[in-house]
Amino acid sequence: MIKSLYTRVVLIFLVSVIASTVIAFFVAAWVFEEKLRENSQILLHNFGQDIIQIYKKIPYREADSLVSEMKQLNSYHIRIYEATDKFKTYGIVIGQSTATISEEQVRKVLSGEIVEDNTKDFAAVLLGLPLETEMGTRALFIEPLAPPSASFVIKWVLSFVGYALIIGSIFILIASIFLIRPIKKLTIATRRIAAGDFNVKLNIKQSGELGTLARSFEEMMHDLQQLEQMRREFVTNVSHEVQSPLTSISGYAIALKREDITPLDRSRYLDIIVSEAQRMSKMSDSLLKLSLLESQSQQLQLTSLRLDEQIRRVIVAIQPQWSARSIQFELHLKAVTLTADHDQLNQVWTNILGNSIKFSKDGGKINISVKQDLKNVTVRISDTGIGISLEDQKRIFDRFFKADRSHSRKYDGSGMGLAIVKQIISLHQGDIRVESELDRGTTFIVTFPITIQTE
Repeated sequence: MIKSLYTRVVLIFLVSVIASTVIAFFVAAWVFEEKLRENSQILLHNFGQDIIQIYKKIPYREADSLVSEMKQLNSYHIRIYEATDKFKTYGIVIGQSTATISEEQVRKVLSGEIVEDNTKDFAAVLLGLPLETEMGTRALFIEPLAPPSASFVIKWVLSFVGYALIIGSIFILIASIFLIRPIKKLTIATRRIAAGDFNVKLNIKQSGELGTLARSFEEMMHDLQQLEQMRREFVTNVSHEVQSPLTSISGYAIALKREDITPLDRSRYLDIIVSEAQRMSKMSDSLLKLSLLESQSQQLQLTSLRLDEQIRRVIVAIQPQWSARSIQFELHLKAVTLTADHDQLNQVWTNILGNSIKFSKDGGKINISVKQDLKNVTVRISDTGIGISLEDQKRIFDRFFKADRSHSRKYDGSGMGLAIVKQIISLHQGDIRVESELDRGTTFIVTFPITIQTE
């Protein structure tokens, strides 16, 4: 099956031209055949009557001499029969066969009948006329040698070309309908998608370029539908995350207006307002950072760094978080040198370890290991915390998503940390995945190429 659209268009055009030419030829032949035949017969009859008049008005020998010198013999071949086996010919035939005249035809003409016979497939005819002379009745047979007049042929050719153009145009029009139909479907689908309707079925079964375009369009439509769903969820989540601290700030600000409020309560209310404002500021910073990372407008500052040393420094930096809850670390850090953005990678370990500490039980353990092969470095961070359900594992890297919604107050956070982690790792051409079971802890597995391929 021909898959290339270009090849199909060319073949359709060629087939259309050839088919239209053949059909036009037969149509033109059918239309003009009778006219050509009639025109040829009229000329033959007129020439035959001229010959008969010559033999009537002048003596036989003079008439015979005159006929033999006629210029019309370049276009006609004449045979005059005295009997079925005795005749004279007039005119020279070069490169063209003459019609066979039967004895029956000669006898009919000698008896006074007129004989007409098609000797070729198209328009030429053989005309037999009785010729009265002073020597008795003769059978005059005239056969045209030249084709019809030039003007008539020109008209016929012009008509043929006209039919060819008309029929060819019809073929091309019909073929273009089948070629354009999938494109029209895509155009209609595009308009519906622009209007916000993503439930569009193309039903284009073709292969080749149009089939590939249709499948790519359906994939794009599916992606747009997911993006629209994410946009709506994003707006909902932002509204929810912003509304909560705003409500607290507004409520405690109103409470501060009361005259009977104690200094202790006033101080506590102000602390809450400051805390909620800081939480909004942190969420705003996270949104801005994630936006910069997703747009890739923030360029990576690549340097060579010791990955094992960086992880140790992050653990030391967040010591207040884990020491207060008696959480222990078990480290298996192989000395590894990596090309990466130091600050961005620092953010990755801070966010992942922060989550592991947050969701671990008091006195829990966090295990960190670093391994290296020829091309990649793999970091595993495992905790003994509450775990993540299989359903939530599919969405933990989405912005604002919180896996432990039933304990949202207990485990504070905006749900932006892992989304930022995912984006930073993607910019480093790496990968992150999670393995977890409820109440059995969680393991984050991060893989980086040793050297990042820059464009």
